[in-house]
Amino acid sequence: MNQMKEVNPRETSRAYAFEMWMKAPMPMVTFFKTLDVSRLVKVSRKKGLKFNMLMCWCIGKAASRVKEFFMLPVGDKLIQYDTIAVNTIVANGEGEVSSCDIPFSDDLAAFNADYLRLTRQVAETGENHDLTDSMIIGTSALAQFDIDGAVGMYSGVFNNPFMIWGQYRKGLFKTTLTVSFQFHHTQMDGAHAARFLDLLQKEVEGL
Repeated sequence: MNQMKEVNPRETSRAYAFEMWMKAPMPMVTFFKTLDVSRLVKVSRKKGLKFNMLMCWCIGKAASRVKEFFMLPVGDKLIQYDTIAVNTIVANGEGEVSSCDIPFSDDLAAFNADYLRLTRQVAETGENHDLTDSMIIGTSALAQFDIDGAVGMYSGVFNNPFMIWGQYRKGLFKTTLTVSFQFHHTQMDGAHAARFLDLLQKEVEGL
């Protein structure tokens, strides 16, 4: 069973960040990175796996190696989780979009099975699938559009990290994808976010 608990910020590595950024009017930071996704496109086509599913799995895999992803400011508290999940936006039968949280599994086959089952369920019912006991990484794939980048909206309600990307771009020797990564400065520093993006590139290459 997944667990989440409130922790004393002063007893964590985020003590200084909690004091500095919890009451900031705009505590979110956004990084941009261009990934080489040649390997991911190849695996997607060869294995018949959805590109977006593979991206979500690689994001979860990289995030699971950065301990800061397992803590999140919620309201005025710092919450520690023992699991993470990746959110994806799903087009439903009413022509609108719904939200779907997919529990991260180190096992690609298990994650793919959950991804297909849950996104189909959300598409058919139009009802969001929310996991409240995991730290959620939000994603939004605008795969039909060629965009240079996007900055997520800070609602003041959800402090979760969030990634956005558009179409990948085919070149002569490699295929690239520009992603944006937004995070709450209380959760992590720039160095942690940059390390996560580097790990994401490595996970894509090692797929």
